[in-house]
Amino acid sequence: MRLDRLSLLNYKNFDSSDFEFDAKINCFVGANGVGKTNILDSVYHLAFGKSYFNPISSQNIKHGEDFFVIEGEFIKNDRKEKIVCSLKKDAKKTIKRNGKLYERLSDHIGLLPLVIISPTDRDLIIEGSDTRRKFIDGVISQSDKSYLQDLLKYNKVLSQRNALLKYFALNRTFDLDTLSVYNQQLNEYGAPIFEKRQAFMETFIPIFEEQYSEISGGNEEVSLRYQSKISENGIISLLEQNLDRDRALQYTSVGIHKDDLSFEIENHPIKKFGSQGQQKSFLIALKFAQFQFIKEQAKATPILLLDDIFDKLDESRVAHIIALVDNENLGQIFLSDTHADRTENVVKNIHQSYKIFKL
Repeated sequence: MRLDRLSLLNYKNFDSSDFEFDAKINCFVGANGVGKTNILDSVYHLAFGKSYFNPISSQNIKHGEDFFVIEGEFIKNDRKEKIVCSLKKDAKKTIKRNGKLYERLSDHIGLLPLVIISPTDRDLIIEGSDTRRKFIDGVISQSDKSYLQDLLKYNKVLSQRNALLKYFALNRTFDLDTLSVYNQQLNEYGAPIFEKRQAFMETFIPIFEEQYSEISGGNEEVSLRYQSKISENGIISLLEQNLDRDRALQYTSVGIHKDDLSFEIENHPIKKFGSQGQQKSFLIALKFAQFQFIKEQAKATPILLLDDIFDKLDESRVAHIIALVDNENLGQIFLSDTHADRTENVVKNIHQSYKIFKL
């Protein structure tokens, strides 16, 4: 899959800009603040219907304007796909595929497989479990429509159950029968989510371990584990066991929305015991494993976005990425860098076509 053309109107710092891309490597170079990352983010926006860096949609509209429009022309499986994502202030965001409006934005997820590697990925290590769950859900959702729908339904029921718990506390009342209805629904949607997460990890972990071994030279042992209380108890049993706690807290304290990933190096948490270099290697391995997994599941090569990649990595890690880039099977790549000369020296050594955009 590839992106041939991109048009931005009132998106972040761009008023009106058009780009035509190389089929392999596209480099955006310039000083900080000129919009390199914003271009990469616009490509991500077309694939996922949202920004990778700022989830508040209205804040992606150029200051002083009332709307933004992102338009991209993709080629997937020899077929042209024209995607238009637009937003007006105080209105609902819309996405059109070849002129046809999606009824649900979620129906668009998975059409354009894409992986981004960014300095903000460190949040996967340092932030809470919510960030790591979003990573799992994002990878699986790109190739499994039913998973995404179950997740949306689960979260809706979860919100309703939490509202009911607050209502009970506020009105000093309680109705177990009504609560049990929500328990059943959480189990209906949550059980298949749990099973698919388990199946995903069984496939994903060996890919990740292979990637990390290549990056680190095989000198370190890392592990990636899925943690869920549901593996010990079913969802309904877990909810029943924690009923008193949920009533006191006024929200649902257990369920698939509390699952987590454990990142370890030499049997210790990488957050506390991993060096910066080891953490970077871990994250790159995680993202390239994501790339390989999605490529296999989607039967299409994802677009790869590399944000500020050379500034944040040492030469050995950059060399590994470049070795992967110098591979006919990798597909189309977009990267940003602050140093034009450095970028050109790197891409010149790759046996692929490239285009450099100086901003």
